[in-house]
Amino acid sequence: FYLTPPQVNSILKANEYSFKVPEFDGKNVSSVLGFDSNQLPANAPIEDRRSAATCLQTRGMLLGVFDGHAGCACAQAVSERLFYYIAVSLLPHETLLEIENAVESGRALLPILQWHKHPNDYFSKEASKLYFNSLRTYWQELIDLNSGETTDVKEALINAFKRLDNDISLEAQVGDPNSFLNYLVLRVAFSGATACVAHVDGVDLHIANTGDSRAMLGVQEEDGSWSALNLSYDHNAQNEHEVERVKMEHPKSEEKSLVKQDRLLGLLMPFRAFGDVKFKWSIELQKRVVESGPDQLNDNEYTKFIPPNYHTPPYLTAEPEVIYHRLRPQDKFLVLATDGLWETMHRQDVARIVGEYLTGVHHQEPIAVGGYKVTLGQMHGLLAERRARISSVFEDQNAATHLIRHAVGNNEFGTVDHERLSKMLSLPEELARMYRDDMTIIVVQFNSHVIGACQNEE
Repeated sequence: FYLTPPQVNSILKANEYSFKVPEFDGKNVSSVLGFDSNQLPANAPIEDRRSAATCLQTRGMLLGVFDGHAGCACAQAVSERLFYYIAVSLLPHETLLEIENAVESGRALLPILQWHKHPNDYFSKEASKLYFNSLRTYWQELIDLNSGETTDVKEALINAFKRLDNDISLEAQVGDPNSFLNYLVLRVAFSGATACVAHVDGVDLHIANTGDSRAMLGVQEEDGSWSALNLSYDHNAQNEHEVERVKMEHPKSEEKSLVKQDRLLGLLMPFRAFGDVKFKWSIELQKRVVESGPDQLNDNEYTKFIPPNYHTPPYLTAEPEVIYHRLRPQDKFLVLATDGLWETMHRQDVARIVGEYLTGVHHQEPIAVGGYKVTLGQMHGLLAERRARISSVFEDQNAATHLIRHAVGNNEFGTVDHERLSKMLSLPEELARMYRDDMTIIVVQFNSHVIGACQNEE
């Protein structure tokens, strides 16, 4: 099934979104110029989600990618709720009081976030009241706990992640008299999602990561070349510290069964995630909730089975690992992406492809043909491809789309091969999942002048 270049483009561009930050937003000049984001589904429906918002009552911008598993319900809920929890965690005491008083007296609320959404980024209207009530309980507790100190961003991020996960679990245990909502909160809790979130405020960049999506900084070296700086660590079996952490939290007798075939209890790839109450609740609680839950839940094989060797839950946490980075003028962009991208591309290639795309400059390295015997005809082909690659930079108006084009269509020479791209994009749903995962990418571009000026002021 052959797709023409315009058909390929329409598939690649279906979910793209770009946002340019206004030069001056009335409060401060932003260190962010703007961002591009895009998604390419492999699952139907896609299980990845993305979010971006500007914090209106505090400074800073929030961006995040969420990778769902066992369905998209948890990723959906986290994508629409987490930023509110973070924003509320960052608010000063007086603002929290103002918001609470407004709710009390039925006045209009101060808006907390300005969302930057693609029309396909769905919000569940039915659950908004339930979600709002849980959030309000959280800020009421923050008001009661007021210590008068300004909140540390790292602490706010950790608290927000843990609190939202706790609320997801609680809502499922309490249930809801409305049968639609009751089924929704259970689906959210029994499915799972990883999250990788950036908070950018001036030169302060915090990355909060739970699971195996990644954040990477694109750095331009003095000679103009590009390098990648990792700002997150995968929470999976490849990370020795993570395996150690899990082992430390459970008795020695379980050491052999904790991680099997590189999965938690032999089942779950990420070692940290939202939802996934199958790995958090006691067996009694799981049974009670499933038995009293709606019939659809009972029919679901996933909710009924208990993981093997399940003795000392919880085995899973949503607590994020937070990494702080102070931005420098050579830090040109940030890539947040679900593991669908990193499974196909090395971070060094990601840095180069995005860097060259954003600057429009190609470092023409000598053509590398490592170990290949290349005929003159093939050499001619490679040079023609290089020309095509330069023109392909101009066919994408979105850096995330450009990256997806390479991730799906690259051949062994690192150039986009239209035939490969056509094949990969025309795979039927049930096959696509065998060749690639859902891919969600946000590319944030920084304003080096503002970052340089911030540094000089100090």
